[in-house]
Amino acid sequence: MLLSSIRRSSRSSRLEHWVCTQCAFIRRREPPQQVQHVKPYTTPSASKSFAKKSRFYPRGFIHHSQATIAAHWSPVDIRQDDLTLRTIFDSPQAWDAFSAVPSGMNVGLFRNGFLTSPHGFIAFARVSLKRARSVVDKVLATSSTQGYRAIVRHLDRLSDILCRVLDMADFVRVTHPDPQVQLQASNAWDLVYEYMNELNTMTGLNEQLCKAMADPEVTKFWSEEEKAVAEVLRLDFSKSAVNLGEKHRRRFVQLSSEISSVASQFVQDMSPEQPVLKIPSSYLRGMDPMTARALTRGGYVHLGTLSAEASMALRTVKDPDTRELLYRASRTASKYTVRLLEHLMKRRAELANISGFESYGHLALRDRMMAKSPEAVDKFLRALAANVRPKAQQEVADMLAEKQKTDPSATHLDPWDKDYYSAKIRQNMKAVTRDDDISSYFSLGVVMQGLSRLFERLYGIRLKPSKPLRGETWHSDVRRLDVISDTDGHVAVLYCDLFYRPGKSPNPAHFTLRCSREIPKEEMAEVWQSSQEDADVPRFYSPEAAANDGMHFQRLNGSIKQLPTIALICDFPQKEGNNSEEPALLNFYQLETLFHEMGHAIHSILARTSFQNVSGTRCATDLAELPSTLMEYFAADPTVLAQFARHYATDAPLPYRLVAEKLKQARRFEALDTENQIIMAMLDQQLHSPLAHERGFDSTEIYHNIQKELSSSPPDPADTRWQGFFGHLSGYGSTYYSYLFDRVLAQRVWDVVFKSGAKDGALQRENGEQLKQNLLKWGGARDPWKCLSGTLKDERLADGGEEAMALVGSWGTRSQV
Repeated sequence: MLLSSIRRSSRSSRLEHWVCTQCAFIRRREPPQQVQHVKPYTTPSASKSFAKKSRFYPRGFIHHSQATIAAHWSPVDIRQDDLTLRTIFDSPQAWDAFSAVPSGMNVGLFRNGFLTSPHGFIAFARVSLKRARSVVDKVLATSSTQGYRAIVRHLDRLSDILCRVLDMADFVRVTHPDPQVQLQASNAWDLVYEYMNELNTMTGLNEQLCKAMADPEVTKFWSEEEKAVAEVLRLDFSKSAVNLGEKHRRRFVQLSSEISSVASQFVQDMSPEQPVLKIPSSYLRGMDPMTARALTRGGYVHLGTLSAEASMALRTVKDPDTRELLYRASRTASKYTVRLLEHLMKRRAELANISGFESYGHLALRDRMMAKSPEAVDKFLRALAANVRPKAQQEVADMLAEKQKTDPSATHLDPWDKDYYSAKIRQNMKAVTRDDDISSYFSLGVVMQGLSRLFERLYGIRLKPSKPLRGETWHSDVRRLDVISDTDGHVAVLYCDLFYRPGKSPNPAHFTLRCSREIPKEEMAEVWQSSQEDADVPRFYSPEAAANDGMHFQRLNGSIKQLPTIALICDFPQKEGNNSEEPALLNFYQLETLFHEMGHAIHSILARTSFQNVSGTRCATDLAELPSTLMEYFAADPTVLAQFARHYATDAPLPYRLVAEKLKQARRFEALDTENQIIMAMLDQQLHSPLAHERGFDSTEIYHNIQKELSSSPPDPADTRWQGFFGHLSGYGSTYYSYLFDRVLAQRVWDVVFKSGAKDGALQRENGEQLKQNLLKWGGARDPWKCLSGTLKDERLADGGEEAMALVGSWGTRSQV
């Protein structure tokens, strides 16, 4: 699919906590430099246009966007921004005063001149489709060598045109509180997606790209980045079956549609064989009595099989027979759910077969993945399993010893004992820290302040609060931050929607609303000319503004780049009422979550490539979680926390022992948690292997065999069917290993590049530059194995392959405490 790579990384979310069974540093200063006051960039033609078109104010004259150049700020400016950053997140009153919306023209959502009203989404989509068709016509008409040299840039622009609508509309339709805006955003998304499907049936675009790639007189003029984009586009075309005959192409389209439908149905209809358990209340001794009473009717406790209360009961109920009943029910998906899962696997297998692949795993892994093949993933998972097994076996032995304290005759651990005895061991750990003890040191404003200080030390960038203009944000809670580089000036825009509100998605996520991309002068001239003739286009003040839809851009070293525009979504609780003096306080898991999501953002910010197909997180899928997972190590590092963590009321510094105790408790059974993730990743691989082609394909048998081979703890009873609850099989098909892979890589980068935090290693600019220059700034524009090899200074990784995957697995994982 031509655009499959465009939106793949537009949204990144922390789907689960990998170490849990539940799903300002001051850089060495140069001598003070003179502050440069940067004026908005204007041209004589732009000024003339303003005078000429001022009568069109009803359509909106978009004058708020400006280009920026590299600038320097005084220490006073930086200190003031640092203070303001804390106050606008910690004090609703301070935010209201800072962000008081001025009267005047509505600048549109994200300062996009089209989006001043709900219906603006449709105008944005229609104008974008006109521009896209013009680019398609230009590509199809290309016949000269000079024309073929520009074909990658044209196709990348085509991707960007459509992505501008799709990514923004996708975000708005799931986030904006106004149903009418949601509806129009969804309609715009549908319009553009329909055209995308038309493009995926065109063979001409693929043929033109292949001609360009086969001509040395063309490719010798391409940069490394252009060659990477060409390869990405070629793979996307091949995945949409453009090379197949008409009969097979029709079947490919049918299968793609059916797979999408069945995958959604699998997740939506997922259910246990026994939805509710009816248990005599006397059998639930040990469970929280108030919870039990609330669920009791006629002497029986009614527990939803997959409810939080059932999970609590597994951890607390003393009677092993009751725990066995709960465990079996919670691990047995309905037969209908399992049939849906197996139907999905078989249809994916057929799709891969039509496309000429041995299995769906082979199809999925060859595109934008470091592993490249199921065989390489298998090597990684088995090496990791061997590394973690001794520690996992010790953790099982610890639980058995705990069981023997009350049952001296016990010789083994049952599957339904694991949650119960691991909970008892955690409870018995001394000096366990309460969430309230830690959260008092982590007000949201303090944490945002700390992130900005950390980024300034490591990468020379900081977060500067910016007053949003009228119509720019989707809710009054949204804070806008400008990302400022000490060398390049304004480099990105970050919208932070971090507080809970009713109806808002509870899932933390990073959205790329617009990617980095260089805009050629001829493209600006073309858009400027066409905008004068199209009644759907707002009036912009310059060609640069028109080419960016009114959104921010950067003028740097003679070129124009659209700035990365990012949204971060969290659901942190805020005290009721604007008069509350207590700020939003984060527990440690919420702190980790914010650091994680900001890791995605920093990747999008630093990888400001010239082509949007490879910008930011649009890199190898199994590398995309490395920057975000790495940030969790910074969140737990004492030297990092010492730079900002202070009590919101007393300003006392955080006693690090509180964090150390919390981490020690949470990660007490980390090896078993990792082993369970290995089993899930191996299941994902085998369900997408050639086994799915075979007669008698049985996902239950496959899961139990993997458990028997790889689990240090007792496997599930043979009559259970847990795989039916593995919802990530829908979206991650054959790539679930990626999180484990990036977790191992993150630990290695932490140990090698940042010296495990020793001797201020987490705060040294040279260490941040090593990561930035070798990996972060490239996005997907360089071979990820070369990026990793350069980052770790390990030549064994440079060429990738199965042995490199096995090497990564052998490094294993280790608790940070």
